[in-house]
Amino acid sequence: MQISHIEHVGIAVTSLEEAIPFYENLLGFKYFAIEEVEDQHVKTAFFKVGQTKIELLEATSPESAIAKFIEKNGGRGGIQHIAFAVEDGVANALAEVQEKGGRVLDKEPRRGAEGLNIAFMHPKTSCGALVELCEDPNKK
Repeated sequence: MQISHIEHVGIAVTSLEEAIPFYENLLGFKYFAIEEVEDQHVKTAFFKVGQTKIELLEATSPESAIAKFIEKNGGRGGIQHIAFAVEDGVANALAEVQEKGGRVLDKEPRRGAEGLNIAFMHPKTSCGALVELCEDPNKK
């Protein structure tokens, strides 16, 4: 697997409306995109910080992974995942993880925010961290 960079850090929040002002007013960042990813039951806001992005994630359904993360975290948000950009494709990266004995949450890539192809490794494989693998299908 060829990882080129940290694509983004995903932070679960209870409300984008409440969280965005912290990043804009106190840190001086400006969000560049807000998007709803219906099949993942989240609404996202993205900020660019150098070469990396911060992705704020708000649940749009109690069944979403973000809602469950916040519930497990005592009703508070926090860092939910780290995403790495893979150059040789998410499908290839998933296959490599599994060939090396790692577990994955997604058997195949799926569409994520910003049109990226994404898949998640199982946290038990990655020392408790939720790791997302992603690729931009337009950069081939």
